[in-house]
Amino acid sequence: MSRNDEVATRLEEFADLLEATGVEYKPTAYRRAAENVREHPTPIEGLAAEGENAVAEIDRVGDAIAAKVVEYVETGAIAELADLREELPVDMTGLTAVEGVGPKTVGSLYDALGVADLDELEAAAEAGEIREVSGFGAVTEQNILDNVPFARQSRERTRLGDARPLADDALAHLADRDDVAAVEVCGSIRRWKPTIGDVDLLVASDERDPIVEAFTDWPAADATIEAGTGKASVRADGTRVDLRIVDPDEFGAALQYFTGSRAHNVAVRNRAIDRDRKLNEYGLFDVSDVDEAAEEGADGAADVDGGDSGDADPTRVGERVAGESEDEVYRALDMDPVPPELREDRGEVAAAAEGRLPLLVDEGDLRGDLHTHTDWSDGGFSISEMAAAAAERGYDYHVVTDHATGPGMVGGVGLDEAEIEEQAAAIAAVREEVDIPILHGIEANVAADGGLSTGDETLAALDLVVASPHAALGQDADAATERLVKAVEHPHVDVLGHPTGRLINERPGLDPDVETVAAAASASGTAIEVNANPARLDADGEFVRAAVEAGAPIAVDTDAHAPRELDNARYGVHTARRGWAEASQVLNARSLNGLRSFLL
Repeated sequence: MSRNDEVATRLEEFADLLEATGVEYKPTAYRRAAENVREHPTPIEGLAAEGENAVAEIDRVGDAIAAKVVEYVETGAIAELADLREELPVDMTGLTAVEGVGPKTVGSLYDALGVADLDELEAAAEAGEIREVSGFGAVTEQNILDNVPFARQSRERTRLGDARPLADDALAHLADRDDVAAVEVCGSIRRWKPTIGDVDLLVASDERDPIVEAFTDWPAADATIEAGTGKASVRADGTRVDLRIVDPDEFGAALQYFTGSRAHNVAVRNRAIDRDRKLNEYGLFDVSDVDEAAEEGADGAADVDGGDSGDADPTRVGERVAGESEDEVYRALDMDPVPPELREDRGEVAAAAEGRLPLLVDEGDLRGDLHTHTDWSDGGFSISEMAAAAAERGYDYHVVTDHATGPGMVGGVGLDEAEIEEQAAAIAAVREEVDIPILHGIEANVAADGGLSTGDETLAALDLVVASPHAALGQDADAATERLVKAVEHPHVDVLGHPTGRLINERPGLDPDVETVAAAASASGTAIEVNANPARLDADGEFVRAAVEAGAPIAVDTDAHAPRELDNARYGVHTARRGWAEASQVLNARSLNGLRSFLL
């Protein structure tokens, strides 16, 4: 976590606690300040070193907040925040993870019932105590009870977008060492799953103790959990990070083994067995001339299901035929190398054996972003600033799709039809100032019945229309499916945005029949969005796979509200790869002329 993120998180906590204790107006100011501190391009510690006036130059950061920022950077604490924590000693993050429970609810339930954490919240709901609190009722109590399990589950896993930057920092910390031949993440984070348990690092080296020492000295590590010979674990920003060191000639086999998934590893090992070979974390061995007793004695050296072999003696049986690289292991089994994102035992082993693996889309294939926001709605930057950032990223075009008014839009965020027309004129003026073509679009809202919040005449005049659900996200599967099918069949909808509306670890969103929606999108010529915001990653890999198989195009968009969020494209690309998507199937991997042809 950068210092900007760290400070912003503290300001957000400040806002939550103020709101929970009944303070008005200030929470909004703190949240706006937090957003701008997080997005500010200058390291906050540098501004703090210059004093409060320098910090106050950040938009929406007033003198009082600037003073607290300097206090935190200099001392690691904010006295007023510590007082608020003492006044309201609750697990705010855990409690507000329950859908429908906000800071005000937390404050009310603490005052009335002394509820301080998730367990106490569940117990109060089960006992029927919440319905007795003023302002609550039986329906609210049941909703809380229904959503506690999801909130509890969400706390067990970390979002990919929170863990991956941490993993990248750990990789960079070790990669430049002369005694490190190779280092890579493995496990679910390497397969780019939406959430992960722990961060797993694998290092190839002939050394052990110096690397363990360097790892435990990693500046991001808050505490060392354990440190042994060839392995260590630390906790960083609340996430466990595990290190394992292997010999360089075993690195490929170990990387394949510890990347998983469990089901993929079983399928690959069975393929090895069929060829009189044994595959484990130490390599691929030819056991055709090894007697059965000796082979069985080696089975304890590694658990094919992805478990830890612990300190067992890694007996190597037979002649090792591969192990230094993953590609070498797969090719020795007569397979094309399988990209990590596909390793879920969903047909990839057979496809690799038959030369049918897709040529997956890559980050460099994207030519533009079809879903971005500006300060005309809830973005924090101007049209020209967002377009310039897209040009700096090397894109060939940029699309502005601010929110339209409609269901789910609160606080006057969305544009009405007159404002959309005004924005068209503003975009035309900006086109003269920047070196990148700008298309004018809108993010329309998909109502519960599948209708759109913006009139057809206005939609027809735009270059591109993204239609997204923002409300009524608790619909049953049949209603959700009918709703999304109607949206993709709308004649002016080009992209179905974040189709389920989920927020990872916050709310599950809609649960439509993805095959039915994908078939309708294919027939209507509507793209299914992979929203690359790490809190969304929606559509997910399963939905993408359904779209790919149905022939519906994919759009990998960031939904960026600030320039730096354009960099989230990588999360969307890897999610699309989990769905077997090739560049030819991604709408914004096309040239501007190709995109315009699609939009006609």
